[in-house]
Amino acid sequence: MPLLPTGPGRLVGVDLARAVAVVGMMAVHVLPGDDAPGAAGTLYSLAHGRASGLFAVLAGLSLGLVTRRDAQDRAAARGSVVVRGLLVALVGLLLVEADSRVAVILAYYGVAFVVVLPFLWWPARRLAVLGVAWLALAPLLSFAVRRAADLTPQYEQPTLSSLARPGQLLETLALTGYYPVVGWAGYLVLGLAVSRADLRSTTGALRVLGAGAVLAAAAWLVSGLLLGPGGGLAALRTVAGPLGPDGTDFYGTVPTDSRWWLAVVAPHSGTPFDLLHTAGTALAVVGAACLLPAAVTRFLVPVAALGSMPLTVYTGHVLALAGTDDHSLRLLGLHVVVALVAATGWRLLVGRGPLELVVGTVASAAGAPLRRRSGRHPVGDPPTLTP
Repeated sequence: MPLLPTGPGRLVGVDLARAVAVVGMMAVHVLPGDDAPGAAGTLYSLAHGRASGLFAVLAGLSLGLVTRRDAQDRAAARGSVVVRGLLVALVGLLLVEADSRVAVILAYYGVAFVVVLPFLWWPARRLAVLGVAWLALAPLLSFAVRRAADLTPQYEQPTLSSLARPGQLLETLALTGYYPVVGWAGYLVLGLAVSRADLRSTTGALRVLGAGAVLAAAAWLVSGLLLGPGGGLAALRTVAGPLGPDGTDFYGTVPTDSRWWLAVVAPHSGTPFDLLHTAGTALAVVGAACLLPAAVTRFLVPVAALGSMPLTVYTGHVLALAGTDDHSLRLLGLHVVVALVAATGWRLLVGRGPLELVVGTVASAAGAPLRRRSGRHPVGDPPTLTP
């Protein structure tokens, strides 16, 4: 069995990008914050908000790769995606029970899988337009709904017990939680658009890299103009007191006492500029990773192995943080090294990650009855769908 994923639709660059997302989220979970001195503060600042956005774009990209092969078996593919999303969400609800310090993202991702079902086989141009428009406009809709209904941010994470209150659970996942699906599903739509690009070609990867760089820079620049010369920051200080240049710290949504909050680009603010900037940096990372030549990627086998089983690595990382209060580069290094060694060994000896295997097997079985009607069966080693 080859160590690196080599099946149809599998791209080593995508696994490398996914590893960047995993390690970036580890950094945000472990390091003390962007005001920490030296490398710890720099790493946290680079990863904060961008790593989780990269995760979401890659989830959409992988979703596009695996469902593209099933274009003639759409009912079966949709059934598999729904079950996959529900299983990922279930893992997320269970992980919250571990009482770690992590704002677990998986329940939101699982719901987002279901939200993007109608767009799985749209053409690239339409998906790209929809993805950018979604990221730009969904925060405006969220702001209006939350303001009209007087909804407040939900800092208590959903758990299995939340299933007994489906209305409140849906409100949290869609609008008021840490990663509100109303906005975050746009990342997956943009990832679906990227899945249509020829990422194996230099031209295709460069286009994704260039588009991402332009989008990220434009979002940051326009936000800065609105907050600075446009007077947004001054207006916000009248309602919120002293603020930093980007606003303040957020946990998924901005307050609804001023429309100027929608102009900030701060991580996890859920504004148009936050979502567009982090989507742009995600595209840039994917493009750059896919541009790496084989002479380089052959030395990155452990990194690609880690990226091939993100659900397993993320779950193990969250569980390992339960009950700890260490915020240091040393702990981050320990988590990364253990993940690299464990993922490489598992990939070499077994293949797909354990949670990826379970989720993939159950999801495929759910779509099997519909797939048998056409006589088609999946082949090869599919791309990882789970974040």
